[in-house]
Amino acid sequence: MTKKSQHKAAEKRMDELSDKRKRQYKHIKKSELEEGKSVKTAERIAMATVNKTRKEKGETKESKAGKSKKS
Repeated sequence: MTKKSQHKAAEKRMDELSDKRKRQYKHIKKSELEEGKSVKTAERIAMATVNKTRKEKGETKESKAGKSKKS
């Protein structure tokens, strides 16, 4: 995957997020940058955290499809 296609994929994922999750992403990214992480790393951590939260809260397609959670 090229850098341009990765960027477009990331933008698409951001478009799919609710306003609440977009705020969460921005907050986490800002916090990671303040800790001295690179922009790329901060964005990766923020998106991973948002995706984890979405899955736990049942906001993903996978969770809506009735797949069970690991305990």
